[in-house]
Amino acid sequence: MSLSTRKTAKIEKNSSLWWMYLPAFLFVAFFIVYPFLNGIRISFTNWNGFSQMYEFIGLQQYTRMLTDPDTWTIVRNTLLYGIGSTVFQNVLGLAYALLLNQSIKFKAVTRTIVYLPVIISPLIMGYIWYFFFAYQGGALNDVLMALGMDQINALGNSDLNIWIIVFVNTFQFVGIAMIIYLAGLQSVSKDFYEAADIDGASSFQQFKNITLPLLMPSITINMVINIIGGLKLFDVIISLTGGGPGNASQSMSTFMYDLYFSRQDAGYAATQGVLMMVIILILSLSALVYFRRKEVEA
Repeated sequence: MSLSTRKTAKIEKNSSLWWMYLPAFLFVAFFIVYPFLNGIRISFTNWNGFSQMYEFIGLQQYTRMLTDPDTWTIVRNTLLYGIGSTVFQNVLGLAYALLLNQSIKFKAVTRTIVYLPVIISPLIMGYIWYFFFAYQGGALNDVLMALGMDQINALGNSDLNIWIIVFVNTFQFVGIAMIIYLAGLQSVSKDFYEAADIDGASSFQQFKNITLPLLMPSITINMVINIIGGLKLFDVIISLTGGGPGNASQSMSTFMYDLYFSRQDAGYAATQGVLMMVIILILSLSALVYFRRKEVEA
């Protein structure tokens, strides 16, 4: 076969492969790209979400968002959910992985118990913990009263309920971080640790200079996944506090839901969605770039 014939055959083969991508491309375009662009368009309108009549009002919704004090309370909450959940899930997930990477009894049972909450719907998980923290009939207050102590309204306390939501989200999804870290640990050759033992390195030195650098790919995956998941938190908030009291525990996801369905303010909800997209994009890409650089250094 001549060179030109081989090149022609290769081009035809590559062209036929492109047709294989078409269904995925159409799916992404129809269900992701189009709704995203349409959401940006709606953010420039006063649409109520139901009427066929609406007007384009330029940047009025964005001006309203920047001057709305609720916006900054909700952005703060969203950042706490995203960053707080990320920190706790990674610290606890790595601790569980280090424990389960040892030769201990009931390792498989422990791994299953830690991972089990992941398969439960976040909405259901929120309701499970609601009946623990609820003021009336909650298990926590039943225990406090049995000990002769006063009841506490944990879910109604705006300084406390945010951290309860972070705790529940961490409890549910720490198993994912654990599995990813455990896979990373099991891929590290024992030769590194044997050489470090010969050199007299302590356990902490081995962890700092061997384990952490070689776990950087796993850390990158976990950090990006946890940041995105925490920043778009919705289900747990709805079942635990409903975003209350007031807007004290609202995330941007729950605030958009409230604006669209309760207040019939779809234009403003879309504007909040654009802000949420920008925040997620900045934080997730920053984390990805930072930890990828650490992988290169390792």
